[in-house]
Amino acid sequence: MDTLIGQSAGGAAQPKDATTQSFAADVIEASQQTPVIVDFWAPWCGPCKQLAPILEKTVRDAGGKVALVKINIDENPEIAQQLRIQSIPAVFAFDKGQPVDGFMGAQPESQIKRFVERLVGPMGPSPLEQALEQARDALDAGDFATASNIYGQILRQVPGEAAAIAGLVRCLVGAGDLQEARELVDGLDDDALKDADVESAVSALALAEQAGEADGDTAELQARLAQDPGDHQARFDLAMAHHGAGRNEQAIDELIEIIRRDRAWNEEAARQQLLKLFEALGHTDPLTVAGRRKLSSILFS
Repeated sequence: MDTLIGQSAGGAAQPKDATTQSFAADVIEASQQTPVIVDFWAPWCGPCKQLAPILEKTVRDAGGKVALVKINIDENPEIAQQLRIQSIPAVFAFDKGQPVDGFMGAQPESQIKRFVERLVGPMGPSPLEQALEQARDALDAGDFATASNIYGQILRQVPGEAAAIAGLVRCLVGAGDLQEARELVDGLDDDALKDADVESAVSALALAEQAGEADGDTAELQARLAQDPGDHQARFDLAMAHHGAGRNEQAIDELIEIIRRDRAWNEEAARQQLLKLFEALGHTDPLTVAGRRKLSSILFS
């Protein structure tokens, strides 16, 4: 995996700084063999600084099918004047010695990827995306050791990658290492905690911590409910025990039953817990979708 992601960083040549004098060789002649993207920038340009790492990453992901050249217009104003560039960042694509495409201003990564693909064809998933998918497959299969290893390698090479952070938290939760997961979460900065994937993983950790505190003797809890179906605390504890054992569908059903019987119980504790469970599972999980449908039928009946 280190090799795979490493190829993303080193499979293509690093951006080349061109000048007025080298433009013919670095762009016009070079584009006869490989398309060349030219990034016109300046040190004082804020949007240029935002665009540069995204553009460089996308070119690397193309695996050598396209080259990147950077031109500082403060030091080389003649080329910018010849191409009638009036604002930066300005990006031009050259192929066979001619400008064939371009855009101005900072763009999101998805747009830049499409721009590059117009030159070189479909790029497919990047090595990072492939690594994340492999890790997710291992996580979904319950192979927490393999998934943790992949996520750890990703974070060593791409520190702060939110999807890898979230995945690693879920691995630790799945393996029962709740203390280590909590230490990891407590060490995250505010930006990381705002990411949707990380928020979902943190919710999964919080639920696992609560489930660990709940009475795991489901037989006793079920006996209490058989004697008194209105024992909401017993039903709530049963829901948490189900969640702790991975029986999330049963956990959802028990929480919805509390809401059906008394939605205001314990300051709407069942509804709040249910929403945490939905967030932990993910908004597109079939259990979440079905559970939200059941919840809506109760709340709006």
